[in-house]
Amino acid sequence: MILRPKSLGHTLMAVSSAGPIAPAAPVPTWLRAAVAGPESLEDAAFAAAAALTALDAVVRRQEQSAGAWRQRLALAAAAATAKRAGRVEDAAALRDALLLTRPCDDVGPAGRMLLAWRTLASRPVATLAGEAVLADVAADLGSALDEAAAGQIGDEIQSLAGGVGNAVAAAADAIAVLQRHDSRAARELGPWLADAVLADRLGWSRAVPLLGTHPVASGSRSPHAERQSAQATRQRILAAYARAALQAVDLAAELGRRANRLLVVAPKLRAKGSDAVVEKLLADDAIVASQGVPGMSDRGLRRLFDRLVDLGAVRELSGRTTFRIYGL
Repeated sequence: MILRPKSLGHTLMAVSSAGPIAPAAPVPTWLRAAVAGPESLEDAAFAAAAALTALDAVVRRQEQSAGAWRQRLALAAAAATAKRAGRVEDAAALRDALLLTRPCDDVGPAGRMLLAWRTLASRPVATLAGEAVLADVAADLGSALDEAAAGQIGDEIQSLAGGVGNAVAAAADAIAVLQRHDSRAARELGPWLADAVLADRLGWSRAVPLLGTHPVASGSRSPHAERQSAQATRQRILAAYARAALQAVDLAAELGRRANRLLVVAPKLRAKGSDAVVEKLLADDAIVASQGVPGMSDRGLRRLFDRLVDLGAVRELSGRTTFRIYGL
């Protein structure tokens, strides 16, 4: 399964015997220059192809921190979504909504936006265009679809799935499908659905949240929007995917270094349940210090996190003295 962390026991054995994991090759300067400002459709197509190729290599490396990476990208997409919706919640507030709310309680409108993007990052790609998933995600993103519309959109998206050819073109077609059915929903559900179709075309079993931080659908059918050429729209989508893919590659490198440090110090931990804590840190954006871990008391868990912070293996992300949250 792509992106799922391997057995932690095997991981710790490999790290202790083979030393630190070799870092990924840095992004070449020419690629950063190409992504910075494509001036034509051809330039944008080249930049997107190169950046997505680099991203595809990251996905297929099956890094141990891949779960944390995907969910950190989902958090960034959700924060951008909330900002476009005129909400005040930033990434830190969204984290709080998710981690400090009891499982039976409502996480609020902004928290539901985060749940939508986490759904994209965690569910098998093959299930994302289902009618029920689309209806739930659209509602979470603040653009409810009726059952009939969700079914029709799902059917059209399924026709794009499993095809061959340009992956970004298929993602753009997914946005166009939404524009035809519900231009308002296309503003936020469009990037989500485009990422799902892109992942399917690239053969990934889990999607990578990308376009949420670089939306290209206006959600409007104004005369001006209708007059925009298909070429200009395609260029904007290509340029957005080039930027988002490169940012995802950079984040993977950063989290990979932090995960490497965590795996190096993990064999030194003696607390019962520490392996489970390390696994959770590698698999998700963050965990709360009060989260239950079998075999560990709340006090023992807090002491373990204090030691991991002292060792430079994790960071405290909230900046608070209480209700602390930790992650790579």
